Amino acid sequence: MTLVIATATPFHGHVQPVLTVAADLVRRGHEVVVLTGSRFAEQVRAVGARHVSLPSAADFDDRKLELYFPERAAVPVGPAQIDYDMKYIFGDPTAAQYGALKNLLDRFPASVVISDPLFLGTAALALSAPPGRRPVTVSLGLTMPTLLSDDAPPVGLGMQPLTGEDARERHREMNEQVKQMMAGTQQHMEENFGESGVKLPGFFLDCMITVPDHYLQLTVPGFEYPRGDAPSSFRFVGPLPSTPRTTEELPEWWADVQNAERPVVVVTQGSLANRDLGRLIRPTLEALADEDVLVVAATGRPDGPAELESAGPVPPNARLAGYVPFDLLLPHAAALVTNGGYGGVHQALQHGVPLVVGGDGEDKPEIATRVEWSGAGIDLRSGDPAPADIRKAVLTVLGETGYLKRAGELRGEFEGRDALGAVAGVVEAAGAGETGAAAEAVS
Repeated sequence: MTLVIATATPFHGHVQPVLTVAADLVRRGHEVVVLTGSRFAEQVRAVGARHVSLPSAADFDDRKLELYFPERAAVPVGPAQIDYDMKYIFGDPTAAQYGALKNLLDRFPASVVISDPLFLGTAALALSAPPGRRPVTVSLGLTMPTLLSDDAPPVGLGMQPLTGEDARERHREMNEQVKQMMAGTQQHMEENFGESGVKLPGFFLDCMITVPDHYLQLTVPGFEYPRGDAPSSFRFVGPLPSTPRTTEELPEWWADVQNAERPVVVVTQGSLANRDLGRLIRPTLEALADEDVLVVAATGRPDGPAELESAGPVPPNARLAGYVPFDLLLPHAAALVTNGGYGGVHQALQHGVPLVVGGDGEDKPEIATRVEWSGAGIDLRSGDPAPADIRKAVLTVLGETGYLKRAGELRGEFEGRDALGAVAGVVEAAGAGETGAAAEAVS
């Protein structure tokens, strides 16, 4: 048995992958404590782990960000918002996270600390002492990697890698421009880490990848831009398995999905970005109202169907749900229209389902470009796409077999990886003091 601490910033999309890993480690006989937001205590205990709340300086409710970060609403979506988030949502809690982690280690001397990349208190821990004098640190790459590279454009631009003889030089130029543009953020982050008594060894976006002892990217090379200059600690381990949902009743129209003789198109805005269903779900219903498809709208809210019905007529070929088990739904789907969350995109690809992505904010434009770059779908390049654009994209994905083929190829690539086994290999090797073997466990 190995003692493990798992840490996560208090966002649903960050906590859930960490809990999937924690649950697997508990099943394997390890003792796990999860350090994260107070609102996730019940979910942590449900997977058999112990919960420790973050201190108030690092804790917030991601469903009510406007209460904790009121200035954010005035920040334009895109690079400016990424800059704000890095400084204030992820950067400022660093010292409080680090202090909480150190206090927890005094009571629970874990051999391994597993974190989401934006829980920067773990990076401070990794910088506080050399390997062997602190726990092994493992970062779960639950969204695209932020590492600057000669082989790819920097994150935040929503660009695919350039091609041609001068591509690497142009990437380097863009990387330098990003460093200059984010010089203020770099200084802010250096001050955050300085409060913990450590020094950032380079550009903060790079350090999120290079500082952990192990950086396990939760995808495959076929979905991520090549980086020949990535450190040896960077490994592709494939996506985490989706968690079956067994507590929700199937909707009364479920037989329509099971018996559908026409393509089933699923549309969702994810689990959090669903306050305004008029951004993607309503336009998709309108776009496909006259097409020979069955549209399933998963609103992610118990009141979502009623809101859609009150906003106007629901097309006869549409079925509405608050929550619907995606592990049961996606095997019937011919396409997924989504705002582009990393986990949701990979869940679709695990079933070989091609995608149409229309999202903005956070990492969603970057994920959308990767969907298109990989050949598994279409990037609408908007968080508020017009119905005509949605219709054209869906019909293209359904009509051109290349998208389905590429989604199937990625599914096959996923099947060759075992993310949970890779994490467990690191944990078990660290628990035995075999840090060298741990590196091989995820290669």
